[in-house]
Amino acid sequence: MKTKRQVPLYKQKRKQVAGMTPETSGPMVMRETVALPGVGLSIPVRAAKAKLSALLELVAGGQEVTITSDGKPKAVLSPVGKREVRKVFTGMGDHLKSMPMQTKGPFADEIVRADRDGRGW
Repeated sequence: MKTKRQVPLYKQKRKQVAGMTPETSGPMVMRETVALPGVGLSIPVRAAKAKLSALLELVAGGQEVTITSDGKPKAVLSPVGKREVRKVFTGMGDHLKSMPMQTKGPFADEIVRADRDGRGW
């Protein structure tokens, strides 16, 4: 006798609520979020922990979210493709070459030597 194999929950088709389709359901509302001037959409860390899946959906939709703790911004969730390209550090060589040579006053080795002698090393 064959037994019917159970389908795991994650593979089962989701039932839609009558009248609720992705097109008609509208944007997701999160009551814990606040729009702060200069920061944008922000949410306290406790609410962010509780609503992480919803926050990830907002971020995937292109929204940047700031996580706050004690009212101060602590972290920013941003979409992966939105990351800015960093400027590559090429070193200080050109900058140091453009600096004028020191010809007056005490030189660095003299200052270090005087400091060492003053400490009794």
